Amino acid sequence: MSKIEGINPNRLKWCCAAQGTTLEQLAEDANVPWPNLQKVLEGKAGLTFPQLRKIAEYFGRGLLFFLDESDPDPERVLTPQFRTLNNQKTDLLPRTRRLIEDVEWQRDVFLGLVENLENAPPKPLTRPALPNGRVPAAAAEVRQWLGLKDQRDFVDYRRAVEEHGILVFVSSGYAGKWQVPRDETICGFAIEHPVCPLIFVRKQRAPARQTFTLMHELGHLLIHRGSFIDDDHDLLTRSGREFEANQFAGHVLVPPALLDLIDATARPGGFPGFDDWLKPVRLRSGVSNDVILIRLIEAGRIDQRVYDQYRDWRSQQSVDVNDSGNRQYRHREPVHLFGDRFVRTVLDAFHARNITLNRASTYLDNLKIVSMHKLEREYAHP
Repeated sequence: MSKIEGINPNRLKWCCAAQGTTLEQLAEDANVPWPNLQKVLEGKAGLTFPQLRKIAEYFGRGLLFFLDESDPDPERVLTPQFRTLNNQKTDLLPRTRRLIEDVEWQRDVFLGLVENLENAPPKPLTRPALPNGRVPAAAAEVRQWLGLKDQRDFVDYRRAVEEHGILVFVSSGYAGKWQVPRDETICGFAIEHPVCPLIFVRKQRAPARQTFTLMHELGHLLIHRGSFIDDDHDLLTRSGREFEANQFAGHVLVPPALLDLIDATARPGGFPGFDDWLKPVRLRSGVSNDVILIRLIEAGRIDQRVYDQYRDWRSQQSVDVNDSGNRQYRHREPVHLFGDRFVRTVLDAFHARNITLNRASTYLDNLKIVSMHKLEREYAHP
């Protein structure tokens, strides 16, 4: 098979540097013979079309990207939002950087589909007017803005956020493009955008943790008006913008009226009894014991020492940490990953003949045609 002339070796090197990998590792991961790649680095024709395609897919680039004679310009190749997240967490794994780019690409797909649908032009998000420097008051405004009343689990909160023009993506529990690497510490990120901001939440064993991450990232978008990436440490920070986002999430999920259901004087003597003690608020809000306890500390009803001891006790308990996905209902996975609003938009674009069935399948996590038809039937008969 003939080799391709004109592959720009500087663009290969730039992609490796951007993803924190080496050329040798690229050859191994993309299953491309190292001698062939060496020829390209020497300015010779060394790769076949299928081999270059493997490299393009590995980096999430188009084939023409590597045939451009100019050096890549980060200002054009990488979005400002991506550069912001990358600068906040400089130790991100290469696969995580790729995941962020894939999320942004998926958001752009959504905007392109909406723009071409009749009576569905993309409109800028109308954000609520929030008081400066008063996080509890801002949280109360956002609760009213979202229409939160009896939301009880992550699905309900996600739906409320999506209905206000923000896409919410959730990582996959199985190995693949949309899974956060297991050795990565991030729990979520928010990507600012004038028309369609996006929140990404890492799938967790406990949905309550996903719920808190969702509201934490929403706080960044609405209060701080910027892109942020967070790990577990950020969700425990007691100062700065991360603390404000934590405080915001706590007040949105557990407003004062709900917190009043907890009788601090009835606190059990032992930590095993905390589940029953906090159960009334936990069931009505869908949050974890941690969120409720932190709100009680803020309200002056328990001491910080009590929560610290509770966390130490809980860390010694045996828990099942398996967070793998279940692929029994493959056709429903795009809804879990990209949300109802995204999936409906793709199906609407397909039914309007704006995109082909194969293209729709690509946008919906490469569903097989059989699974596509199952998904169509569910949306036709909810």
